[in-house]
Amino acid sequence: MKPERKLWVELRENTPEITWTRLENLALPGVPDLLGYNKNNHFFTLEMKVTKGNKVRFSPHQIGFHVRHPKNTFILVKSLISRDWKLYEGKRIRELVTRGLELDACCSGLAACRLTLESLGA
Repeated sequence: MKPERKLWVELRENTPEITWTRLENLALPGVPDLLGYNKNNHFFTLEMKVTKGNKVRFSPHQIGFHVRHPKNTFILVKSLISRDWKLYEGKRIRELVTRGLELDACCSGLAACRLTLESLGA
């Protein structure tokens, strides 16, 4: 199983309070991987990334999406080296491209990321 697929399975299993819809979209490049809907009736998007190092790679379309949609968009990055999960607001994508995982995340760790996403819109 590919690393991003593993991340999706682990995320889905650990966030039962969030309804996820996979957005497999070839017609609109750059659209995030997931549409989330939490118990507060709040919609948000989530781009999932897995990295082996400090750098997080994005297509120009992905960067453009987050620049155009700075609210209610998030990027979840899992490092294969540290096994850590980091959640970033989509509006910080340019900084994430430049600084990589050195950029301070809005939260780190699976539990903190889950709680952050579950509490959106509260």
